[in-house]
Amino acid sequence: MKSDHTKLNEVTRRLFVERIAKSAFGISLLPFIPGQNLGAAEAAPANAVNPGTAKAKAVIMLQLSGGLSQIDSFDPKTGASKGPGSAVSTKAGFQISSFLPQTAKIADKITVIRSMTAKVGVHEQARYLMRTGFEKRGTIVHPTLGAWAHNYLGASHATLPSSVCINRPSNHGNGFFPATMSPLPILDPDEGLKNAINQADSTVMQKRLAMLRDIDGKFTESVNDPSVIAYNDFYESTLRLMKGKDLQCFDLNNEPDELREKYGKNRFGQGCLLARRLVEGGVRYIEVESGGWDMHKDIEGGMEDRGAEFDTAFAALISDLDARGLLDSTMVVVATEFGRKPEFDGSGRGHHPLVFSSVIAGGGAKRGYVHGASDAAGGHVEKDPVTVGDLHATVALACGLPIEKVVVSPSGRPFTIGNKGKPVTQVFA
Repeated sequence: MKSDHTKLNEVTRRLFVERIAKSAFGISLLPFIPGQNLGAAEAAPANAVNPGTAKAKAVIMLQLSGGLSQIDSFDPKTGASKGPGSAVSTKAGFQISSFLPQTAKIADKITVIRSMTAKVGVHEQARYLMRTGFEKRGTIVHPTLGAWAHNYLGASHATLPSSVCINRPSNHGNGFFPATMSPLPILDPDEGLKNAINQADSTVMQKRLAMLRDIDGKFTESVNDPSVIAYNDFYESTLRLMKGKDLQCFDLNNEPDELREKYGKNRFGQGCLLARRLVEGGVRYIEVESGGWDMHKDIEGGMEDRGAEFDTAFAALISDLDARGLLDSTMVVVATEFGRKPEFDGSGRGHHPLVFSSVIAGGGAKRGYVHGASDAAGGHVEKDPVTVGDLHATVALACGLPIEKVVVSPSGRPFTIGNKGKPVTQVFA
C-alpha cells in the first residue's frame, strides 16, 4: 500500500518539527537552516544581475498595519482634505505632516513615493499583497522578499537566519519555497529568542539527538523527500546557534539605555533597534510590524500616539544606520496596506487603496527625493503610479535579485518577484 507520508504539506511538517524540537531541546525556533541554500536556484553575483543598482545587502521592511493616512503623514494637503495636522517644511525641500517632526529632520536621507496605488482595500488581503507582491489566492501561498532573496542568493549567515519578522508570527513567509526559508518570528523584541537557552547539559542533549536520528533515520529513507531531509539539519543548526556568540544579536540588553530611549520604549521602537542589531549581525531581511493604523475615528489622537511612536523610531533608525555607515548598504522600506480617504469628517478617514505613500531609504536610493504625486485632494494618482508589485521589484533590484527570472512553483505555475512589477529606477541615485 502506498504510504501517506508523501502527502504531508509544509505546514504539517513544520508543526511536527517544532513540537519535537520543543520537547527534545526546550527550544521554539522555526526550522530555518542557516548556512545552507537548500532548494535554491543557482545564485548569480549581485553586481552581475543589475549593474549599478545592487547596493542593498540587507532590507528592513517596516509594515504599518491598518492603513497609514497619506494626507496625515507624507503627503499633506490643504482645503477640505487637510485633516487635523499641518504641513511642515523639511531641509530636503518638500513638506510632510506636522505629526512627524523627527522624520522631518532626516527627510534629506529618504525618498518618499506619493503615487502608490492598488485595488485591494480589505485589511487581510491588502496586508498579504504588501508582504508578498501578489493578490491572495486560495490555491497557493506566495513568498515574501526575504524568501525570494534566500532562494537566489542563498543563506546570508553561517548560523543566523536569513529572515526575521518582529512583532508578528511568521505566517509561513517562505510561501511555495522550502520551509527552511521561513522567517524566524520574534513576537516581543524585549524578550528576543524565547526558549533559546539550552536547559539540558551537553550529555543529555547528545543522547536526545542520537535518539532522534535513530527514530527518523528509517522514515527519511522511506520518504526520500527533500523537505523532510532538510528538517534533519534543523536540529544541528539550531544547536550551533544556541552555543554560538551570534545569539547575542537578539539581546537588546547589550544596547545603552540612552539609545534604547532614543528609539522609543515601545514594541515598535525596540523592534527597529533589534532590526539594526540583526543587520549588523548578518541577517538579510527583517520585517518589523506596527499595528493600530486603522484610524476610522480620532485620527488626531491616533497620529499623536501611534504616529509619534513611528516618527521617533523611524528617525532614530535612519540616523543610527547612517552614523554607523550601514545606510548605504541597508534599504529601509516604510510600507502600509493602503491609504485613507481624502474626505475628513472631523474625526477619521476610511480605507482608500487608490493612492497612498511609501518611503524608502538607503540601499542606493536617492536622498531627499519625492517620486510621483497625488492630485490636489489626495484621492488619486496624478503622476507616475507605482503598484505594490513595482515596489517589490524596486527593492529586489536594489538587492541585485533577478526580477525577470521565472520560478516554477511545486504546483507548476510560473512566478516572478513582484508579479511582473516594474522597478522604479528613478528612485536610485
